[in-house]
Amino acid sequence: CLIPFVAMPAMESWPYLIASPTLATAYMLFLNRAYHAGDLSHGYPLARGVAPLGVAVVSIGLLGERLEPAAQIGVLLIALGITSLVLARGAAGLHDPRPTLYALGAGLFIAAYTLTDGLGARAAGTASGFMAWMALFNAVLVVGCIQWLQRGKPRPVAARRWRMGIAVGVMSYGATWLAIWAMTVAPLALVSALRETSVVFAVIIGVVFLKERLSLVRLVSVATTLIGTALLKFSR
Repeated sequence: CLIPFVAMPAMESWPYLIASPTLATAYMLFLNRAYHAGDLSHGYPLARGVAPLGVAVVSIGLLGERLEPAAQIGVLLIALGITSLVLARGAAGLHDPRPTLYALGAGLFIAAYTLTDGLGARAAGTASGFMAWMALFNAVLVVGCIQWLQRGKPRPVAARRWRMGIAVGVMSYGATWLAIWAMTVAPLALVSALRETSVVFAVIIGVVFLKERLSLVRLVSVATTLIGTALLKFSR
């Protein structure tokens, strides 16, 4: 609906337009499975926390970049927070590693699509145009995945679920557009750091609305991961 009203992205951005929806769809699938297998307050913070850690490991190991002392501390805090978050599941985490593995996979895709979105929007010359076309490609991929996953098993959706889905879709679209626009006018590290604060809201939603149990260990783990992420991002 918005494509006729936005500028056409530059041709240089089209490889990113193809790659970003693919990575984002993979992220959605992995996070969805993490939610099915475990708690929101466990899976989401783990997924968001592992992304900057993965970027740091790749940049140091493969690109030869040097991190400032503050960034090194941030990496250690993230690693400590993620490790303690995994261990916070106790014996359940040993018997069923699926929530952790799915969340880790989602985190790797977060790191990949965040970088792709930022570079693509800058190459496109128009954040709105890049977002609109990316949303179109993403919708095609998501609908295709749904049809394939639910083949032979039609599942009618109640009206209440439809309304909730539309509301979530609008909020998700708006949040993504804001992040992509921000990455065209501000450093990627700064924008990414602010996005990681979503782990706090995930824990609140999980505990208040989904009635998930919040142990002191999990609370400290999330706080440590968030502090490490902010320290790493703002030091770059």
